[in-house]
Amino acid sequence: MKKERLYLDYNATAPLLPAARAAMIDAMELSGNPSSVHAEGRGARSVLSKSREAVASLCGVPGAQVSFCSGATEAANHVLTPDYRMGRSAIRVSRLLVSAVEHPAVLAGGRFSADQITVLAVDRHGRLDLGALEQALADHDETTGQVMLGLQLANNETGVIQPVREAADLVHAHRGLVVVDAVQGAGRLPLWLGDLGADFLILSGHKFGGPKGTGALVSAGETLMPVPLVRGGGQEKGHRGGTENLIGIAGFGAAAEAAGAALSDMPRLAGLRDQMETAMRASAPDLIVHADAVLRLGNTSFFSLPGLKAETAQIAFDMEGLAVSAGAACSSGKIGLSHVLSAMGADADLGAIRISLGNGHTESDIEQFLGSFNAINSRRMARRSAPAAA
Repeated sequence: MKKERLYLDYNATAPLLPAARAAMIDAMELSGNPSSVHAEGRGARSVLSKSREAVASLCGVPGAQVSFCSGATEAANHVLTPDYRMGRSAIRVSRLLVSAVEHPAVLAGGRFSADQITVLAVDRHGRLDLGALEQALADHDETTGQVMLGLQLANNETGVIQPVREAADLVHAHRGLVVVDAVQGAGRLPLWLGDLGADFLILSGHKFGGPKGTGALVSAGETLMPVPLVRGGGQEKGHRGGTENLIGIAGFGAAAEAAGAALSDMPRLAGLRDQMETAMRASAPDLIVHADAVLRLGNTSFFSLPGLKAETAQIAFDMEGLAVSAGAACSSGKIGLSHVLSAMGADADLGAIRISLGNGHTESDIEQFLGSFNAINSRRMARRSAPAAA
């Protein structure tokens, strides 16, 4: 009997929640444009407003501080810019600081030129080196403009949780701005903007059960905002032109409403993850679980089996009926060492597999994964012990 496939790649994309699907189907029936003043337009605008409030509630801000866009990559390119406005005044940001383990959308620096970007070191666990941040802030010439830090709340590969609040306090002491990539945090960590100390927060709907192609930039206020990336008809208070993706945004909002319940399930998932890692170590004593000594997302495990390439392992798991990642799913056909592991000082020959759990996963799923893991590990050990060909 063919085994049912098991999806273990929630950090890449979480399956669409039933509530999000239902909200999207309802939105498909609306014929009005949210910018229109007639009854049909008002109906569409009501759905838009409800979704905006749901996302705002997730982040602890008023709805007016949420701007919808096509995803986290667009949000990053919008907010990572030297050009800001405060009312009628222009504000210049002359230096962008990013950690070496950021998602490529942040590492690329948005609209900053390469010579305006400083990449900060991380420790061997992948956490931002706060000493390196302090030095970069001390070196910054504030007469040229403000400084900005782009920092993820949690790493998409290792699950490592960054010292966001500590970093934000350092940056704000130098009158700088803090942009937090919270893409992996929704439904897994508290996202209240004030508690994080962030000036801006980046979200992506499909990471927590919303549809792909939806995202948001959440701001700490309405006064200081980046110069728009997408200009058009004044939608989203002029911050992002173009008719809003109402169907996608409806699903995004429904997923945001469900994120609180998902957050309460994280201790259970962390228990399953820890149970899985303990069993893997018993089967493969040379297993390396990356960043297991620091705080991680409870749903994430990033591990290496020495002598087994990540791509080979991923294909083997796929043939066993399991969907896992060889690192992040942010670039098609990616081959080679993860830039995250490289920044952590890992062996250049080391590949890694990411398991990321989500709502609905149970102990039986972990048992299914471990059965496949043990089979793959047994083949690995057999190859390593086989005598070399003459």
